[in-house]
Amino acid sequence: MRIPKWMRSARVAIGLAIVVLIGLVALLAPLLAPHDPNEQALVSILLPPAWLPGGDASFPLGTDSLGRCVLSRLLYGARIAMTVAIVSSFGAMILGGILAHVAGYFGGAVDWLIGRVVDIWMSFPPVILALIFMVGLGAGLSNVILSIVLVDWTRFCRVLRSEVLVVTRRDYVMAARLAGFSHWRIIAREIAPATLPLLITLMSLEMGIAVIVEAILSFVGLSVTAETPAWGQMIADARLSIYQSYWNLILPVLAIFVTVFAFNILGDGLRRTLDVRLAETQRT
Repeated sequence: MRIPKWMRSARVAIGLAIVVLIGLVALLAPLLAPHDPNEQALVSILLPPAWLPGGDASFPLGTDSLGRCVLSRLLYGARIAMTVAIVSSFGAMILGGILAHVAGYFGGAVDWLIGRVVDIWMSFPPVILALIFMVGLGAGLSNVILSIVLVDWTRFCRVLRSEVLVVTRRDYVMAARLAGFSHWRIIAREIAPATLPLLITLMSLEMGIAVIVEAILSFVGLSVTAETPAWGQMIADARLSIYQSYWNLILPVLAIFVTVFAFNILGDGLRRTLDVRLAETQRT
């Protein structure tokens, strides 16, 4: 079986492998976790990882200040991170992609209006805007996803609009117009397939951003509820005992770093293999 060209990239292969691994870990968290993530063993607080002196094999990565299993909380935290990354990125892609195609194809007043909305929206710092939305919406996974969608759709709209403008001026789009095809048919069948590689690349990069935003929100207590393990929440809790158990801070930070690294290297690899113009530039 012939391997697709985009899969031959080392960046894509490494990034995709890590993302799939994290996804499987998140999906199988109830089976892999040695303990309930919220179960407190107050006689076993701040245990070090099992390979360090004083560690306990039943808690492979140690325990936090409430005696909860760090490994179990990391595994369940991966579920929150991956859910937010996938769902919020897809929502932002849909909203931003539709507006980008409408603005780039129709141009004129429609393009000007959407462009001004994007400019105003992007004048606010993204994290601050997400915090404002969460204060108004309240804690909860669905609200976290909604706030990221409402903040990050502009990333897709601004970048994709430029690509739509280029594609709209191509000969086959002009021919479709002369043939009498409807505007929406031209957008769906002629323009959207040409912009799909860029859309996929942007979505993979947005997933890494979504993981960071969710971690920031959970760090300040504006993400999921306290009963739901999240990596940012684990970092916030670990600050209180950083000198007694530094691993409680390092492990969730490492989890965030590896996840974001995987999404970024995957997005960069997809950009290099799917972007025809970039591939031609590299060959020359």
